Amino acid sequence: MYYLLIAIVVIIIASIRQVNQYERGVKFRIGKFESIKSPGWCLVLPIFESMTKVDIRVKAVDVPNQEAITKDNISVGINAVIYYKVDDVSKAVLEVENFFYAISQLAQTTMRNIVGSVDLDTLLSERDKVSEQIRKIVDQLTDPWGIKVQNVDLKDVSLPEDMKRVIARQAEAEREKRAVITKAEGEVIASSNLAKAAKTLSESSGALHLRTLNTLNDLSSDQSNTVIFAIPLEVLRAFEDIKKTK
Repeated sequence: MYYLLIAIVVIIIASIRQVNQYERGVKFRIGKFESIKSPGWCLVLPIFESMTKVDIRVKAVDVPNQEAITKDNISVGINAVIYYKVDDVSKAVLEVENFFYAISQLAQTTMRNIVGSVDLDTLLSERDKVSEQIRKIVDQLTDPWGIKVQNVDLKDVSLPEDMKRVIARQAEAEREKRAVITKAEGEVIASSNLAKAAKTLSESSGALHLRTLNTLNDLSSDQSNTVIFAIPLEVLRAFEDIKKTK
């Protein structure tokens, strides 16, 4: 009786399993799914029962660099990070052999397919939308495995060197185009203002003389300047009018 009691105690101690707070245990009895164990201690009888622990924390899968061809036939290299967590531990154990490896492979295939459906400009300018498309597809395909994909981030999009030079030339041409347009718009505004000023000077009596005197005053502030100017016709006509009155 004493030895039997010792044997029972040893079996009980050997049967104790601990499930941590961030884990769930999938228990099998004689090879059949029995229950899901919450955090704490539980008994798993040797030989007859077994238990697989599943980490339910959010995990990050670094998808390795993938070579893909865009819709406009440009070869690019892309890599990404997928954030997911196990939503149903029983499915994650029963429905797929290795969900970590399966998600990585599925993400690689989905990335290549999505990149092949968009052109290069869309891939570069709307990276968030492309990432969301990848997330939705991977999340939908992993639902039967009890996996919830929370986010997908495209880390980098690498281009061939010749394509980088083409994009750089295109960007430079765009900057030059904007500079020419801005300069032309400025000249239009300046010419319009000059036309208004000329009209005002021609219509106002004595305005041209005042403008001339102001200009001379500005030039005279520097003694090193030598000023040569023509006498306006209005001044000469004024002298002629004076002679006639005499």
